Amino acid sequence: MTMTYGEMPAERPFEAHGRVLCMVLAGGEGTRLMPLTRDRAKPAVPFGGRYRLIDFVLSNLVNSGLYHVKVLTQYKASSLISHITRGWQLSPIMGHFVEPVPAQMRVGRDWFRGSADAIFQNLNLITDTQPDIVAVFAADHIYKMDARQMVAFHRERDADLTMAAIPVPIEQGHQFGILAVDANGRMTDFVEKPSNPPPMPDNPKMCLASMGNYLFRTRTLVEEITHDAGLEQSAHDFGKSIITSMVGTRNVFVYDFSGNTHPGMEPKERGYWRDVGTLEAYWEASMDLVDVLPTFNLYNRLWPIRTTYQHLPAAKFVFDGAQDERRGYATDSMVSPGCIISGGWVHRCILGPSVKVHSYAQVSDSVLGEGVDIGRNARVRRAILDKFVRVDPGASIGYDLERDRERFTVSPEGIVAVPKGAHVEA
Repeated sequence: MTMTYGEMPAERPFEAHGRVLCMVLAGGEGTRLMPLTRDRAKPAVPFGGRYRLIDFVLSNLVNSGLYHVKVLTQYKASSLISHITRGWQLSPIMGHFVEPVPAQMRVGRDWFRGSADAIFQNLNLITDTQPDIVAVFAADHIYKMDARQMVAFHRERDADLTMAAIPVPIEQGHQFGILAVDANGRMTDFVEKPSNPPPMPDNPKMCLASMGNYLFRTRTLVEEITHDAGLEQSAHDFGKSIITSMVGTRNVFVYDFSGNTHPGMEPKERGYWRDVGTLEAYWEASMDLVDVLPTFNLYNRLWPIRTTYQHLPAAKFVFDGAQDERRGYATDSMVSPGCIISGGWVHRCILGPSVKVHSYAQVSDSVLGEGVDIGRNARVRRAILDKFVRVDPGASIGYDLERDRERFTVSPEGIVAVPKGAHVEA
């Protein structure tokens, strides 16, 4: 199949700071997050009570004034597509959009064979809009980023490719794609999950990890992924295939995310980025949110995290029986609209919409998804309960890990994950 670029007129005006088309890769399975990804793609996994993981990258792009966004979906995309179409309606009269794009098999009978192939199979989106920069961003990380600063960095260096990277301790480098750079920020090497990560030039204890966010000169991107599509042995992946082939042959730079700022940012937020790819990482990032002074601030109205709005009443706390200890209250917790804490105790938890906690129940250090029902006298600790889980009166989760392993998924660190719609018997 032959793809051309540069022949079609643009159909829509672009932003004042440039013609940038954003393509968000949202087709990941997220197998390490099972059972949370049993019924949905990883970017659709709920986080922080009201949000989905994809809301963070979309909020960053829209807050940055990048209003032309295509979301490429594939794996179990139904809930993700519903979330985007219901909650991410931008201004049509201004030509702004956040549009889900299901896998279409436009160039053959295969689904996406890798991240680069996902773009190749949707090259028509690029030829239709004629941007001069294509932003390819991951859909499932927790962070805040003013992408305009990365775009400016990319333009100033006349780069073919700019990759966003974050410094991480060198002992963690084996978990990421690691970049080597020279003193001017030009990439000199890229290795995927190396056993001996190359250190940063000015800090031997740290290395630069790829965030999965790329800015491409459009013509370069088209040339590279079209060439890659014809290589039978290629992994058709940006990290393993495209980037490694561009080092030394193209003008490739690294953007240090730790220097990025956004309106209302507090100093402790600098460089905050989390890949919640495992149950433990997901639980730890969730527990960070309920700290008295969390590092990641969801309450910054100058850089809001946006999501679908649900028409639910305010959360309600009922019963204050001092003598029989039947008191409904929550401490160090985030409680979403529609929740009812009816005579139960909640501590260091995140409650999604419409959760019910009945009398004398105890829930601590846990994440409860939408519609979870915790029965009277039930006990839950260090657990992740997906949507619509029903816990019987007197049942317990997180107190007997051996029994929990027989019924549910338990991480190596002892976090119990209960799948969507499960019935937990006493």
